[in-house]
Amino acid sequence: MFGLEALDLARIQFAFTISFHIIFPAITIGLASYLAVLEGLWLKTGQEVYRDLYHFWAKIFAVNFGMGVVSGLVMAYQFGTNWSAFSEFAGAVTGPLLTYEVLTAFFLEAGFLGVMLFGWNRVGPGLHFFSTVMVAIGTLISTFWILASNSWMHTPQGFEIVAGKVVPVDWLAVIFNPSFPYRLAHMATAAFLATAFFVGSSAAWHLLRGRNNPAVRKMFSMAMWMALLVAPVQALIGDMHGLNTLKYQPAKIAAIEGHWENPPGEATPLVLFGWPDMEREETRFKVEIPYLGSLILTHSLDKQVPALKEFAKEDRPNSTIVFWTFRVMVALGMLMILAGVVALFLRWKGRLYEFRPFLHLAVWMGTSGLIAILAGWYTTEVGRQPWIIHGLMRTADASSGHSYAQMSLTLALFVVVYFAVFGVGIGYMLRLVRKGPVPHEGQQTIDGGPGQPRTPARPLSAPNEGLEEGHSDTLDEGK
Repeated sequence: MFGLEALDLARIQFAFTISFHIIFPAITIGLASYLAVLEGLWLKTGQEVYRDLYHFWAKIFAVNFGMGVVSGLVMAYQFGTNWSAFSEFAGAVTGPLLTYEVLTAFFLEAGFLGVMLFGWNRVGPGLHFFSTVMVAIGTLISTFWILASNSWMHTPQGFEIVAGKVVPVDWLAVIFNPSFPYRLAHMATAAFLATAFFVGSSAAWHLLRGRNNPAVRKMFSMAMWMALLVAPVQALIGDMHGLNTLKYQPAKIAAIEGHWENPPGEATPLVLFGWPDMEREETRFKVEIPYLGSLILTHSLDKQVPALKEFAKEDRPNSTIVFWTFRVMVALGMLMILAGVVALFLRWKGRLYEFRPFLHLAVWMGTSGLIAILAGWYTTEVGRQPWIIHGLMRTADASSGHSYAQMSLTLALFVVVYFAVFGVGIGYMLRLVRKGPVPHEGQQTIDGGPGQPRTPARPLSAPNEGLEEGHSDTLDEGK
């Protein structure tokens, strides 16, 4: 079908499952830190708006965390089912790194998550805040180990090949491999930005419907400050990451740029748009700016960037894909910077919460951070091809060798199950967002009972109970 082979289906299956999975950890990382900030501000200032926002986003965090755990388990099993040759060759490195992630991050998160979600009126405020901070730190530690493993596959070091297998000889070199610091900073910052625009989008949605209350205004304000401060930093990190990639994976950079050859003595132009044709070995219909490629990638006006024709055909990444995924990521990043600047201007004019065109833009940008993360991961992983471990093992040699029929069946099952299960989960999470913050939530100390007020401890109880307690009118305000 479509000229695909079993190996292609295995790669598509992995890409499909990781595309679903990465959405949830990204939001988890950002929301965990956001919750820690909200609770810290509440403890410091005593302002009820921070407590209300904490309880609102804690429910969404809980649902998102659960879906991230489930999708992550599937990812781990695929290394054994579909990529057993890779696991056999490099398991001595990747296995311990993923184990460290479980022993440090997952256990830390699991140990304090229950206190964070259900201990608001059962433990002291100091212990509860400590639990929230520990969960937030746990998500960052998880990011550390996952990115260490993945970065090693891009820039491997600290190992020897013994009896045809990778054997680690220097764990510090394995973990802190050349691309790791840039990739860790880039991914963590991307998670914070994605969460900021998710939060900002939900606030803008409520503002457009007339829910101009302190909680909604506060979360929109915090999201726009995050965009203003962090989006430019992300651009700088991306530039440093690009320079690192140019040094260690020059073929990836050539594919991203759609750059095929270097005429003697000419600086490299920047191809803004075009269609890289892998068969014709050229970028068709290209629009380029002279010198700009050299300036961005080498910070000079005369140095040349490596070209695709300098690499053997079998060693070239698919430029058609990474050329466009990279531009999607960059375009969304520039739009985020613009949104932060416009928000600052509107804040200065006193119209941040009333200027409807910007509120509509903020709503539509709710998924921009997640789309940018996906585009960035496609650029990174497709750009590494044909290597699964750069320079050491080709992707074609890493698979388990399942048949075309087996891969077709499992891929179809994954698509059906994922859209059913996670579609319901995402739909429910959006229902929670639609409900909005509830004033004075979490203030009650009564455990409940017939006719007594209470705050639902279970996230799955939140939407309906909020409606029963007289909050249904907030859904239709401003219509």
